[in-house]
Amino acid sequence: MKLTRRHFIKSSLFLGGSLLLSDSLLYAANQKELQWYPAYGKLEQKGKLAQRVEEAYSIFEECELCPRQCGADRLNGEEGFCEASARLMVYSANPHFGEEISLVGKGGSGTIFFSKCNLRCVFCQNWPIAHKGYGKEIRDDDLADMMLHLQKIGCHNINLVTPTHVMPHIVNAVRIAFKKGLRLPLVYNTSGYESFEILKILDGIVDIYLPDMKFMDADQAEKYLGEASDYPEMSQQAVLEMHRQVGLHRADSRGVAVRGLMIRHLVMPNLVAGTDKFIKWVAENLPKSTYVNIMHQYFPDYEAFDYPDIWRRINVQEYLEAMRWAEQYGLTNLDSGSIKIRKFYEKQKF
Repeated sequence: MKLTRRHFIKSSLFLGGSLLLSDSLLYAANQKELQWYPAYGKLEQKGKLAQRVEEAYSIFEECELCPRQCGADRLNGEEGFCEASARLMVYSANPHFGEEISLVGKGGSGTIFFSKCNLRCVFCQNWPIAHKGYGKEIRDDDLADMMLHLQKIGCHNINLVTPTHVMPHIVNAVRIAFKKGLRLPLVYNTSGYESFEILKILDGIVDIYLPDMKFMDADQAEKYLGEASDYPEMSQQAVLEMHRQVGLHRADSRGVAVRGLMIRHLVMPNLVAGTDKFIKWVAENLPKSTYVNIMHQYFPDYEAFDYPDIWRRINVQEYLEAMRWAEQYGLTNLDSGSIKIRKFYEKQKF
């Protein structure tokens, strides 16, 4: 018998049960202080989150979750371009202290790494997870329990790493977890290769968007991002939609992020990422106070040694040049870590 999405999610859609009173009381005082409430909670209270779950799961039947639109019937076991079926695979769920400062705070970012990826970068630094698919198969209610555990041990958010191809699982798990007391900001930590239509399903669910903007030229994206020549166009459309949904980066009185857009850009050797074009694009299309992290930590990994232009780390000059462009175009909300790196490199240079 053919498996339908209704049968697939029936057992987990309502597993959350009723909202636990003790958890509500636990977070009520903090919510009042911060004047903040998770976006997904508001949507659930309006009675609309269950509909989003159903809508998301329907995409598994002919998958168009990402711009590749491969059309795989993942619900019945067919694998998409990402090499994932409708089975949910998670590699790890732990506090992470290497993210941006406003995500880390004192308790860490509650990071969940999903197996497989829809982009397939040749230089992927998480290739055992993203390409090889290392991880464990779990159910949506298990994912919800992971989120609740991360909240219980003091993490400041739920940071969903490489979420695009498992978005339906995430939306369902968030609903289950909310009913059990989840009240943390939801961070959508993505490669930036997103479909505008799919992002609309996430409107009112995601609190913080954390996209990469990797490449600005189609030919470079074709070469390094699994033949995704449309990456520049799709990532730009996606980031504009993300900004429309959540606005500028906002933090609470503790300096912990609760909402907004945070863009990452990895500086790469020989200007292959188009860093100058990236900075110009942000300055011309978004508020100049948009949170931007210009990242220095590229190192060759996975198949990068097969590509002469990217088989080395960046040098001091390349990073300082990137930061000068940011200053030249008037970006005013650069990540504090990138500013520290710039100052360190300036000392190294002189």
